[in-house]
Amino acid sequence: MLTRRTFLGAAGAAPFAVAAQEPARRTRLAVVTTEWRDRSHAWHMAERFIAGYPVRGRWHRPAVDVVSAYVDQFPQNDLSRGRAKEAGFTIYPSVAAALRRGTDRLAVDAVLIIGEHGTYPDNEFGQKKYPRYEFFKQVADVFRKDGAARPVFNDKHLSWNWDWAKEMVDTAKELRIPFLAGSSLPVTFRMPAIELPLGAAVEELMCVAFGGVDSYDFHALEVIQCMAERRKGGETGVRAVQALRGEAVWKAQAAGTWAAGGWDAALFEACLCRSQTLAQPPTYSHRYPTAAQVREWVRNPVAYRIEYADGTKATMLLLNGLVTDFTFAAKLAGRAEPLSVLFYLPPVPNVVYSAALMAQAEETFRTGVPPYPVERTLLTTGLVAAGCRSLAQDGRRLETPHLAVRYDPPRESRFWRD
Repeated sequence: MLTRRTFLGAAGAAPFAVAAQEPARRTRLAVVTTEWRDRSHAWHMAERFIAGYPVRGRWHRPAVDVVSAYVDQFPQNDLSRGRAKEAGFTIYPSVAAALRRGTDRLAVDAVLIIGEHGTYPDNEFGQKKYPRYEFFKQVADVFRKDGAARPVFNDKHLSWNWDWAKEMVDTAKELRIPFLAGSSLPVTFRMPAIELPLGAAVEELMCVAFGGVDSYDFHALEVIQCMAERRKGGETGVRAVQALRGEAVWKAQAAGTWAAGGWDAALFEACLCRSQTLAQPPTYSHRYPTAAQVREWVRNPVAYRIEYADGTKATMLLLNGLVTDFTFAAKLAGRAEPLSVLFYLPPVPNVVYSAALMAQAEETFRTGVPPYPVERTLLTTGLVAAGCRSLAQDGRRLETPHLAVRYDPPRESRFWRD
């Protein structure tokens, strides 16, 4: 099992020179991205290291300089060339060239990988084949050849391919790469600002969210996982996943309990009662919807039913038309009412939630110590893939022995509180 102590020990034993930045030295960052346009993830994240971001009532300017980039695609509304001119960095024709900056040796201190958006094919399960693995592999090849490891942040899930995702984590361990990945949801604001108690006896969890499969399901699963990992015994992996769509979701909803094929109705109510975007009939507000209204407003519901190896159960619901936010609820042993919380996402254009995520990346870049284990994102990567496969197989329950991912959670969740 990976613990923080063993992780730090492994990092300290690195055979390569991991960049441990002196406080006065600015970190040289290479950005490797699919595309860079308005509202893209490069816009969300890479630009935090160009323009800074607000923290506790002041404007924080990271001691990080974007010095190079590799951009895979240039749509008509490309921003990368303009940003390069504005910030004074160079766009190179390959990942290796961006990391070496036109020389024959590694010439950056950290790498930001953003494999989201752009024109890429889907696999047979409807997953977009973003080249996150290919980007990481090219970065790791430079580290291996040049005998140096540098911190890497990977945006969102690791890959659409489970074997590749596992290889990425294994390669990071082999080369002692400080590796952080994932979603902004675990570190954004929460309303109320609460933790799931570390070591709590958790029976069942739920996230009600919106968006599409192989995209927003990942965010919702990271909501669940950043809470689930705090349960008694830490993370021990997932035994099985079943994904439902359409009428099968309403049938499960009506079942009322997990044992009957559904989920705890009290968790669903708790999630909706935390939502700030709950749909309403015309001229009404603050009305709890009827079952008939939920069915009317949500045309294509999706649910993932997740069975953890230790017996804990979790449900992820994508209910477009009912909500446009992410809420969470958990049933804890010995507690009558569910613990519930809204994972709050401030609106465009400021989207401070991406700043919250880049604050974690910045810390990793500057210290060489990721604030939470990449195994969290490895597990949610596998859950997305399993969910997509179950949907493609008409909701078949899939055994997932490969998702026996074990790790200890960080003591502090790192979500923004003020």
